[in-house]
Amino acid sequence: MRKNFTLFGLLFCLALGLNLKAQEQELPKWRLMKYLSEEEMNMPITTRSFVETPPPTGEVRFPGEYEPMQAVMIVYPLGIPVELVREMAEDCKVITVVTAYEQSSAQSEFQSAGVNMSNVEFLNANTNSYWIRDFGPWYIFNGKEPAIVDNIYNRPRPSDDDLPGHFAEYWDIEMFGMKVVHTGGNMMQDGRGNGVSDDIVITESVAEGISEEQVYERMRDYLGIDPYHVTIDPQGDYIAHVDCWGKYLAPDKILLARVPESNPRYPYYEEVAEYFATTNCCWGYPYKVYRVDIPGGSIISPYTNSLILNKKVLVPMGSNSTYNEGALNIYRQAMPGYEVIGITNNSYWDGWLNTDALHCRTRGVMDFNMFYVDHRNVVFGEQEWQDSIAITSKFIAYSGAELKQDSLLVYYSIDGGEYQTAAMTATGNPDEYVGYIKGYQAKSEVKYYVFGADESNRRYQQPVFGELDPHVFTIGEHAETALALNPTEIVFDDESDGVEMLTITNNTANEVVINSISVKDDLSYHTEHDFTLPYTLSVGESVEIEIYCDFAVKHELYDSELSIVSSLGEQIVPIIWNCTIGLEENNAIKVELYPNPVNDVLTVKGDNIVKVAIFSALGQEIISVENRNEIDVTSLNNGLYFVRLVDNKGNTLTKKIVKQ
Repeated sequence: MRKNFTLFGLLFCLALGLNLKAQEQELPKWRLMKYLSEEEMNMPITTRSFVETPPPTGEVRFPGEYEPMQAVMIVYPLGIPVELVREMAEDCKVITVVTAYEQSSAQSEFQSAGVNMSNVEFLNANTNSYWIRDFGPWYIFNGKEPAIVDNIYNRPRPSDDDLPGHFAEYWDIEMFGMKVVHTGGNMMQDGRGNGVSDDIVITESVAEGISEEQVYERMRDYLGIDPYHVTIDPQGDYIAHVDCWGKYLAPDKILLARVPESNPRYPYYEEVAEYFATTNCCWGYPYKVYRVDIPGGSIISPYTNSLILNKKVLVPMGSNSTYNEGALNIYRQAMPGYEVIGITNNSYWDGWLNTDALHCRTRGVMDFNMFYVDHRNVVFGEQEWQDSIAITSKFIAYSGAELKQDSLLVYYSIDGGEYQTAAMTATGNPDEYVGYIKGYQAKSEVKYYVFGADESNRRYQQPVFGELDPHVFTIGEHAETALALNPTEIVFDDESDGVEMLTITNNTANEVVINSISVKDDLSYHTEHDFTLPYTLSVGESVEIEIYCDFAVKHELYDSELSIVSSLGEQIVPIIWNCTIGLEENNAIKVELYPNPVNDVLTVKGDNIVKVAIFSALGQEIISVENRNEIDVTSLNNGLYFVRLVDNKGNTLTKKIVKQ
């Protein structure tokens, strides 16, 4: 986790009381590597043959630290208290990297401390240091398969640098070589494609002949990181690693350190905080920024250097109890439902430092078979009125297990009410499902989260805090003052089967009472419905009406109206009898009428037309002329008319026109 150190940097550390030279004779040889030794400072970064590979070919996802973990990796001899090993082994595997020679010592120390040995595994390999966060493997999903990404480690420590390859063999998974100079302590990601690093990743990569553009491209291609937020280092320290001052707590939550205003670095911390407070998270709204106060200076307060391990947050404690308690409370506020545990380490040799603590010395291993809820189009803010809100999500069972179809749900609460559920059904797109939130009023506040499970009994929800901290949106007002009618007119014609359907929907902001439904002035049409009048139509509710036409009295059929009287007033739906009013069409007549629609003069173009008659939609003859090709229709009202044409052989033809 260390930047190439200069002599100035060494003097700076001496000023902080870290008199390494005086301790050299007491420290074991491997511990001399805490900072770069004089020998290391004169060595190039690339001390082994880095193998660059093509990037993954599948959709790449780099899970966040708060996602399900199957294990955590550490190095022995320990850089952490053995009590922390015991705590971590309560929840998952602890994979200890140790030489075969020292494995028995590790086992003995763990057993003496009460560590659950059934959750302990060993990987025999040499290491130069215990900062496995920096040199350990980066785990990704390549499509739905686990894989490792290796990079150029920015320390000339060949044994450390070889460790990703050892883990690729240990898990028997593919490893990709990403040619970027990087370390794990300077990388945090949200699991949805956003990532954050201090700008040392650019300066150190450029020094190795890798351009800034290539860094961004490779972070996208190998890790799926885009956007990649590369920031200043507010600490202004030798390490320039993001985990010394910031941490993702959720895809939309970020924890940032804050120093007193009197501290010379205060403007830099605030610049970074302002950046994230005005930058959108992966869900489309600005990050929720949580601030943890640190005193600055030499007082130990490494609170962002914590480890999220499944439903626990393990927070390194500093040297001031007041600041410690404040840090724990911020985590509890930001991560409801998680157990937040302070971890003390007062060891003389490897106690916590502001630039090196719990996170630096551990690294989680994602659950290769995790169940994942990928609800990307989060609904937030004020939504325009609609009768239902669609919630779309992908459900991914990396284990290959079948989804539990009855457990794919949207949980939602309206205006603080009890949570209810909406089942989600497949959309036809890969892994994608949709459910609908209904039953709200205008100005309602809706809280929701998405839940799923698979047949391996893994389950997950988004947000991970569920109803303790769900997604939230409100419904806006709308201008609907009438019932929505579909269709807006009922049409019967010669092809009709005698029944048409009308849907009535209440898209207004309040309940509507339907008092009556009737057909005006015509016994040839009637309606049927399966509800009793008066009927109260709830907000967003729809009902159907069947309109029947009696073709047995075809000669009496004409246009009519359906009347719907409700608490909003009367609404009319036209009923149109669109037929030839009993006149047979004869294809022997070839004729053209234009213009259609017509305003003033209708032109009849055809051979041997001797008579033209115009009828209303009700079958009444309005105009009748003989041996004329132009007919004045200015006196007609706007609407639909029928034109009957007769030729000199007695053939007839009926056509429709519209007067406007």
